[in-house]
Amino acid sequence: MTEYIFAALKGAAMGAANIIPGVSGGTIAFITGIYERLIDAIKSCGPKAVKLLFTGNFKEFAKHTDLFFILSIGLGAGVAIIVMARFLEPAFENYPIPTWAFFFGLILASVWGVGKMVRHWSQGTIVALLVGLAIAVGLLFLPQGSRNDHPVFLVICGAAAISSMIIPGVSGSYVLLLLGNYALILGAIGSRDLEILIPFAVGCVLGLLTLSHILSWIFKHYHDIAVALITGFIVGSLVLIWPWKDTVYQQNPKGDYIVKTEDRKFIARPGTLEEVKQSKGRNEEMVETGYANWHAPAIGDKSTIPAILLALFGAALVLLLEYLGVKFGRTKQTAPKPLS
Repeated sequence: MTEYIFAALKGAAMGAANIIPGVSGGTIAFITGIYERLIDAIKSCGPKAVKLLFTGNFKEFAKHTDLFFILSIGLGAGVAIIVMARFLEPAFENYPIPTWAFFFGLILASVWGVGKMVRHWSQGTIVALLVGLAIAVGLLFLPQGSRNDHPVFLVICGAAAISSMIIPGVSGSYVLLLLGNYALILGAIGSRDLEILIPFAVGCVLGLLTLSHILSWIFKHYHDIAVALITGFIVGSLVLIWPWKDTVYQQNPKGDYIVKTEDRKFIARPGTLEEVKQSKGRNEEMVETGYANWHAPAIGDKSTIPAILLALFGAALVLLLEYLGVKFGRTKQTAPKPLS
């Protein structure tokens, strides 16, 4: 029972990470030591699992799919997405720099823990690390797509988003920003718009099942290359998570800013950025589309010291989790075993 309680807590951390553009739930899974077990569990949901389920062999089905582990992760992630969104949205709205700083420290401290999982560093692993770094940083310079609610494109969005959510260092939320549908999906979740959510969910399931087989095969045959590539992803994601940057907000062709209202509708507001920020209601929020103008922290800014302290706290939290994992015998990451 204790194992599944800890799995639910780790799932909650993954869920909280997945709703933040720039932070990857896969990174949290990797840090907490459940990544490859999770990939194996997802991969097992194939024809054999369906046969066991429909023949009534529930005990073997649960064992084959690691069912209680998956349910624990899913329950924790689901609760976190619902609950943490209430805290994280105002935190990013009112205290963006300290909030980003906490996650920056958390991810920065995880780089060493992930990198040391490479068993043997070689020219190949170094190249993989640099490729992962280049891909993660390159995402920052891709042009953002426009909003598209066509069912086929929503399936593609679902597959892309869920795939990047389980690849450490690549943020599914940021991928949706690039595809132009981050606000659309976020609004659909709030309004329970099934015309948007059903094709998106189909894409998520297809992407998850497909990628789990690919990742399992890669970890089995090219473990060190895979971990080095993931380490590069995580290092590159630090550029996106850097606290001292400017947020870019969605505008319509006329230059009006888009605001999400309390009832989850999107409306255009004319005026400058500061004017719109000051005029919007307490429960309204602007729609983010990306980031720009990275810069060093301002010494005289009142948010700088709290941000640095929160970054140190985030780093200390990761180191504490690593210490507790070793002390209480956390299972080390190993290449997945082939499933029968």
